[in-house]
Amino acid sequence: MTTPVCAGASRAVAASAGHRRYPSFSSYVRARGPVLLRTARSLTANPSDAEDLLQTALTKTYVAWERIEDHRALDGYVRRALVNTRTSQWRKRKVDEFACEELPEKEAPPAPDPAEQQSLHDAMWRAVLRLPDRQRAMVVLRYYEDLSEVQTAAVMGVSVGTVKSAVSRALGKLREDPELSPLR
Repeated sequence: MTTPVCAGASRAVAASAGHRRYPSFSSYVRARGPVLLRTARSLTANPSDAEDLLQTALTKTYVAWERIEDHRALDGYVRRALVNTRTSQWRKRKVDEFACEELPEKEAPPAPDPAEQQSLHDAMWRAVLRLPDRQRAMVVLRYYEDLSEVQTAAVMGVSVGTVKSAVSRALGKLREDPELSPLR
């Protein structure tokens, strides 16, 4: 049984000539797609999931294209759609756990990269991906997307104080992360 990606997906499919119907949407996706994909990759651990997440957010944006009054604020609209979609996916996830007699073998840690900068980058991303979804989203928006606390609060739909406290807790977790301690 298949379920639609979003409520408006059938309308988006029905308007399969979207590039002719909304040429401004097509040009927006061409211009901002790589930046938005980077944001989506920051919100998920899997690059394929990031592409799916972005496609779902862009589908929702396409369906609402006529209702969006200020097209100068599209990045914020799509970022909000990315965060909301990711949050919905996280809430709906089903975790299957099975009891077994033997513990699975531990994976060997990846061989260290000779480039110190790349090693630091990889370790930092792994630590960021271990943060809770909401804290990770706020850290990504604040430090990787370089949004202010006010802008981050607006995208997340929370108060500035919530952003400050959540980012503070996230940074505390990153400071205590054992994988990052050898790099200090």
